[in-house]
Amino acid sequence: MKISISMTLCLSVLASVGRRGVVSAFTATVPTVTSATASAARNARYSTSLSAEGGGGGRVSAAQLDKDILKKTDAASNGSAQKQEKLDTNPPKGTRDFYPPDMRLRTWLFDQWRSVASQYAFQEYDAPVLESSALYTRKAGEEVTQQLYAFADKGDRPVALRPEMTPSLARMVMAKGGSKGLPMPLKWYSIPQCWRYERMTRGRRREHYQWNMDVWGVDGVEAEAELLSAMVTFFRNVGLTADDVGVKINSRLVIGEVLTELGIPEEKFAATCVLVDKLEKLPLDAVQSDLEELGLSREVVEKLTSVLTNNSVDDIAKVLGDDSAAVKQLKELFALCESYGISDWLLFDASVVRGLAYYTGVVFEAFDRRGELRAIAGGGRYDKLLETFGGEPTPAAGFGFGDAVIVELLKERNILPSFDSTGVDTVVFAMRRELYPVAVQVAQTLRNAGQSVDVVLEDRKPKWCFKLADRIGANHCCIVAPQEYENGEISIKDLDSGEQVAVKIDGGLADWAAAAENHTSQ
Repeated sequence: MKISISMTLCLSVLASVGRRGVVSAFTATVPTVTSATASAARNARYSTSLSAEGGGGGRVSAAQLDKDILKKTDAASNGSAQKQEKLDTNPPKGTRDFYPPDMRLRTWLFDQWRSVASQYAFQEYDAPVLESSALYTRKAGEEVTQQLYAFADKGDRPVALRPEMTPSLARMVMAKGGSKGLPMPLKWYSIPQCWRYERMTRGRRREHYQWNMDVWGVDGVEAEAELLSAMVTFFRNVGLTADDVGVKINSRLVIGEVLTELGIPEEKFAATCVLVDKLEKLPLDAVQSDLEELGLSREVVEKLTSVLTNNSVDDIAKVLGDDSAAVKQLKELFALCESYGISDWLLFDASVVRGLAYYTGVVFEAFDRRGELRAIAGGGRYDKLLETFGGEPTPAAGFGFGDAVIVELLKERNILPSFDSTGVDTVVFAMRRELYPVAVQVAQTLRNAGQSVDVVLEDRKPKWCFKLADRIGANHCCIVAPQEYENGEISIKDLDSGEQVAVKIDGGLADWAAAAENHTSQ
C-alpha cells in the first residue's frame, strides 16, 4: 500500500495544540514511500523457574508462586461470575503517596538539605527503618513510647518502626566503640522516614521525612552554633527571611537551676521538663494531676512558670545571677551566633525546654513568626544519651527538621517552586515505523550528551507527539522523517521560540545539544 503525505499540511493543524502557541508548521515534505512490512511478532516466551528456596534477585509477586492462581482468578468458575470487592485505593491513614510531581518536590527539598549539609562538611548515613523496640522504650518520660508502631516479628522479637533517628545514631556509634572507635568530632546527617501514631493536624502526619544533623564529640556551644547556622542557611536558600522564621533558644541548665532553688530533686528534672513543655499548649489545670504525682505543688509550678516567661538572657541573669552556668552558656552561644551573622533569626525564650527527656543543655526550636504553624524544627544537646544505652559519656548535639511543616510554610509564603515540569529536554519521534531505530539512535546520542530525552515508543501521529511534549514541558521536539533522513539529517523544533533547524545525525547532534544547554542555562 502506498501513501503520500504532505508534512506541511499535516503539521499546519498542530498550531492549535502547540505549547505556548509556538508549534507551527514543520516544513518538510514526505515523498511517496512504501510502508515496511510489519515488525516480526514477538513470540518468544520467557520462562523463569522459581522455588521457595530462592527466586533470583528480581521482584516476585506471591501470586506467581501460587499454584491455584488460575482458579482464583477465573471469573466463570463454579458457573457464575464472582465479583471481587473493590480495593480501597487510599493509603493508610496518616500516610501519603508520592506521585511524580510529589516526588519532584520531595527530591528538591532533600537536595536543599543535602546541599547545606555538604556546605557544612557533614557526612550522610542511614539505618534500618525497623529497630528493636528497646531502643525507644528504655527512655523514661517520653510521649514517643506511647506512639510507637510496635509489634513482634515472626521470630517473636519486639520491634518498632523508628519514630526518630537519634537513637539509631547512638546505636551505630556504640557499635563502632564510640569515641574510641570513631574519629571525633563526628558530623553526620540523615534524611530518614519516621513513624509515630499520633493525632494528625496541619503539618503533622503519622509518617514524615526528617532532616537530622548531629555533631558528636564537642563539649562546647560551638556545636550548637554550627547547627543553628546550617539551619538558617537552609531557610535563606529557600527564600525565607528572619521576618518569616525565628529560632527560640534556651538551656536545660536554666530550668535545672530554677528547680534546684525550688527544692525539686534532680531525679525529677526530666519528667518536670516534659510537663513544662506541655504547659505551652495546655492550661495548668490539664496537667495538675501529673504534677501532683511528681510531688510538685501548684505554688512551685506557678513560680517556675513565672521564671520561664523571661524573654532575654539579661532578665534570666537577674534571677539566676551572672555566675550562673546557664547564663554563661547562653551568652557564649549568642556571641558565637553574632559571628555567624544569624543573630536576627534568634531569640531567647526560657519556656522552650523540648519534650524529649534526654536533652541536657542548649535546646532550640524554629517557629513560624506568624504563629499559624506548629514547630518547624527543633533540637539541642543530649550528652547523656549514650550512657542510657550503657555506653561511655559522649557529648552530642543535633536537630530534627521535618518535611511537612516547611512545605506548608513555603506554600503559605507563596515561595514554593512549581514542580509541573518533568525536566525533559527533548521528545524524539519517528514519522515511520521503519525509522524508529534511527529515533532510538538519536535519543541515545542526546542522552550521552547529557540531555533528558523521551522517545515516543509507539506509532503516534505528530499531533499526539507535540501534545506529549507540551504536557511534560519539554523544550524541543526532534522529528525523524524520511526525506530528512535520506539527507542524513533530522529536524528539531524549539518549542519556546518556534525556531526549527535541520541537524546532521552524524557529528551534529552532540554540538546541537551543547548549544541548547548553554542557551537554557543563560
